[in-house]
Amino acid sequence: MANGSTDAALDPDGDRRFRAEARQWLRARLGPPGPYPYHRDDGDLTARRAWERELGRGGWIGIGWPEAGHGNRTATLTQQVIWAEEYAAAEAPARLGHIGENLLAPTLIAHGTPDQKKRFLGPVARGEEYWCQGYSEPGAGSDLAALRTAAVRDGDHYRITGQKIWTSLAREADWCFALVRTEPGSTRHRGLSFLLLPMDQPGRVTVRPIRQMTGTSEFNEVFFDGAVADAAHRVGAEGDGWRVALGLLARERGVSTLVQQIGFAAELADVVRTAVATGAATDPVVRDRIVRQWAELRTMRWNALRTLGADGDPGAPSVAKLLWAGWHRRLGELAMAVRGAEATTGPAPWSAADPYALDPVQRAFLFSRADTIYGGSDEIQREIIAERVLGLPREPR
Repeated sequence: MANGSTDAALDPDGDRRFRAEARQWLRARLGPPGPYPYHRDDGDLTARRAWERELGRGGWIGIGWPEAGHGNRTATLTQQVIWAEEYAAAEAPARLGHIGENLLAPTLIAHGTPDQKKRFLGPVARGEEYWCQGYSEPGAGSDLAALRTAAVRDGDHYRITGQKIWTSLAREADWCFALVRTEPGSTRHRGLSFLLLPMDQPGRVTVRPIRQMTGTSEFNEVFFDGAVADAAHRVGAEGDGWRVALGLLARERGVSTLVQQIGFAAELADVVRTAVATGAATDPVVRDRIVRQWAELRTMRWNALRTLGADGDPGAPSVAKLLWAGWHRRLGELAMAVRGAEATTGPAPWSAADPYALDPVQRAFLFSRADTIYGGSDEIQREIIAERVLGLPREPR
């Protein structure tokens, strides 16, 4: 969740100036939406790093933090939404530093020591250091409290052994924040600690990409074999990692949800254009599905705006996840349906070098099958709402 000021006095003139400045800055560096050098190219790590540093020089990283001083500008909550809207409308690159900016930094601001803030916030705000999240494990995905990766105190360091999985940006990251078990014999949420560790530890940290049915590898396995974390880089007290981790998960949605929805709107518009071009829009069932997708997207936006300042609402992130995950999955199905039989064939010309080539719609459809699983499955989101919001009895473990 964003941490910016929610000024009681509205400032429409200031917001208009902010929007004009953001739009002008993005246009000057990206041009109008289209295939410009900094635009989405997940394979060009050099370009992605250069873009993050450009954002940092402009002060556009960390505008949701409650204070400046790290090279970032501050902004009201309204202005954070404006920046997110303009960034998405400009079709700016997918962020390489979003985990550090939107997850790690707010956690340090809430729970970190002055030395930790001084060490890590500046490089994030300047677009110089990138982070990944070491939470899920085999057998401990949505049920995070079942994790087994262990860390043993060794003087002024911890030595970490275990495995994490589904780790986005692990190959690109300089640092990882990991939830690990520091109390031998402890179970569930007790005995966990929140550690920050460098990824560049040959022989101690190994990253293996996971090839998905899309043919791409957005996720990774990470193996720790005696990986070292400085004890001074433990966030919160030893054994208090669960509380820190829950605070981080509460910030995992927020303004970024609105950015996501702008992308969803563009995808829906593409579906409508395709339905018209193929004649599928003449089918009343297809038209009904399109209208439902449109109406549900508007509802998601209103819900996201309503809950932006709901830092104390334990159900808000889960409701948001349930809404968008199912919606996007259904959109993927609709996108394929309106194309007809063509949706089942690969792009021409066929290439022996890349026999599994997919076009963007096919790739989005396949990836969307995982939307209701990653980031906390629908089942777990419903459990959170039932137990923490509605006060229903806990399910037997």
